[in-house]
Parts: sequence; structure tokens; C-alpha cells
Amino acid sequence: MADSEDKKPPQASLSSEQTRKALIVAALRLFGAKGYEATSTREIASLAKANIGSIAYHFGGKEGLRLAAADYIVETFRLIAAQALGNFQPAGFSREEREDARAQMISALERMVHFIVARPETGEIVQFLLRELAHPTAALDRIYKGVFEPVHKRLCMIWEAATGEAAESEATRLVVFTLVGQIFYFRIAQEAVKRRMNWPVMGSDQADMVAGVVKQNLAAMLDARGPTGAQQPVADGGK
Repeated sequence: MADSEDKKPPQASLSSEQTRKALIVAALRLFGAKGYEATSTREIASLAKANIGSIAYHFGGKEGLRLAAADYIVETFRLIAAQALGNFQPAGFSREEREDARAQMISALERMVHFIVARPETGEIVQFLLRELAHPTAALDRIYKGVFEPVHKRLCMIWEAATGEAAESEATRLVVFTLVGQIFYFRIAQEAVKRRMNWPVMGSDQADMVAGVVKQNLAAMLDARGPTGAQQPVADGGK
């Protein structure tokens, strides 16, 4: 097995960093498609076009590579979250601030749709995530703490600024899970969606249509909570 092989430097044909990145991408694809146990280090090295000893050299072994794949997911989603959420800082409940929060929430979901639905590499990330969610490991702990929890909390804060409903209330947390979950459905069930919609691909044009519906759903949920300028008391944070 590769884990028992001596640590060797990466192939000369690729730089050290290129080899490391290629191994992470290959592991992400294979762990997602086949599962961690069913994937051999030899398969990963072959797909990455790297020396099998490079896995031990860069990651200490197969488990270290799985954790590195988790870190790669965190870094990728953090970048997208930074672009989607910007520097918006909820400060109050004036009409202008509530309108800004509403616009920020709509913009954030639109960006998320295009990243999750239209970008091919996201499929491999989602497959990896689904396996981790079904059988949690230390990799999921890193992903949850690194991106799931902070991004969800940030969206909850923006929701509070837009509606006056407490960010950490159960209702708000569930609403945000619902908003994000509908986006992931179009990636998880992509093949069914394409067949039902008669779409040959799920590209940017299709993502635009999905984003349009997601924004309509969000607007309806916000409108149901009253006019933008209406002052609403912040609900209790527990329930």
C-alpha cells in the first residue's frame, strides 16, 4: 500500500505545488465518486500523473490527503462566500439598511447559484460532501467549522437585517437552510432536472433561469414579512 512506502519527492515534471494540487484534485474526484475506502493511493497518483510516493511526501498518507481535500473545499467556498457576501455589515433596522440587506441576500444567492449549479468542478466537491455528510469524519469537521457554520451565520445575520427576525432563532436558521438547500438540489439532482427540463447541459444560461426562480422565492419570503421599511421587533433568539 502507498501509505507504507517511503516518502519521496514529487516528480520532476511538475513543481512541488503543482503536484500537491493535482493530488488533491484527483483525491477529491475519486473519494467523491468511489468513496474513501474503495479508492487506492495508486489510483489517485495515476489520475494526478504523480509519483505514488508524492502522497506520503506531501500529506503523510491517504488520511492526510483526505484532510487536505477538505481544506481545499474550505478555501474554495470561502473565496466564493467573500465574493457573494462582500463586506456587508448589518448595523440597524432603518428602511435603507433593510433594503441594503435584502439586496445583499438576493445577490449572495445569485452568486451561489452560478457557482454551485454551473461550474463543473463543483460536482466533485458536492459528491465528496455528500459522502462526508452520510459518514462523517474529521474532514467534515473541518468543512463545517471552516465554511458551513460561518457562512450560514453570516446569511442569518443578513436575514435579521432584512426582516428584523433574530439571526440565531430556530426559525431564521431553518429559513436559511431552506434557501441554500434549494440551490444544492439543482446540483445533486442535476441529471433529473436536465431530463425534466429538456436541457442538454446545465450551464450559465440554465443557471440564470435557476437564479431567477431562487430570487423570486426569496423576494416572496421577504415580502410576506411586511414592507421593507416596517420596524419589526427582533424575535427571541432561542425559538
